[in-house]
Amino acid sequence: MQHANATAIVVGASSGIGKAIAEHLAAAGWKVGVTSRKLENLAEMVTRLGEQVVPKVIDVDDPESTREGLRALADELGGVDLWVLNAGTGILNRDFAWEPERQTIATNVMGFAAMTDVAVHHCIGRGEGRIVGVSSVAKKRGHPFTASYSGPKAFVSLHLDGVRQFLRRKAPKVSVTEVAPGYIDTPLQQFDEAFWVVSAETAAKQIVAAALARRKHAYVPRRWAVIAALLSIMPR
Repeated sequence: MQHANATAIVVGASSGIGKAIAEHLAAAGWKVGVTSRKLENLAEMVTRLGEQVVPKVIDVDDPESTREGLRALADELGGVDLWVLNAGTGILNRDFAWEPERQTIATNVMGFAAMTDVAVHHCIGRGEGRIVGVSSVAKKRGHPFTASYSGPKAFVSLHLDGVRQFLRRKAPKVSVTEVAPGYIDTPLQQFDEAFWVVSAETAAKQIVAAALARRKHAYVPRRWAVIAALLSIMPR
């Protein structure tokens, strides 16, 4: 399916799922605004895809500059049809040290909220659009060494649910899709067992398909919907 005149912004497009989504959209004819903390992280993509992508430095650790930068990028694109809010981080914090907890929560909560704020108001202004927020299957259960990851991912899911209800009143033509990936072969996640893992490219195709279908929720890969259901009823 070609979308020659469609525009998108993919936050966190320098690697992993974000990069794969940006490349998938560009291949389908979209004009894609791509963001990263450092411009050099996007250099290879810009060289390869040329005018199909528009790069922008966005550091989601700074919510106010994130909001300002995303608004500027949306203006540069002449409007945005699809927002992919993907930037986030996660580390193993075996000692429950404060600084890693603080940093991870700040990025995954305040950074995500800042991105969402811009996307919501932009879509309201246009009266239409699609917003995709990347959560995780980790939202279902806390983990002893990644509390600062699973907790914020639960926030992302519930935040998007509230945003969806808000937009249903304010701009009913705007869809909100919450994506919950399982194991994806990215620099952030590397696994030896292949059955439960899919490539970032496969994940990107499923995420874009869910967005275009205006689905409310999507597990990626789809088999993780079964695992998520089991996690909801299994004892601790």
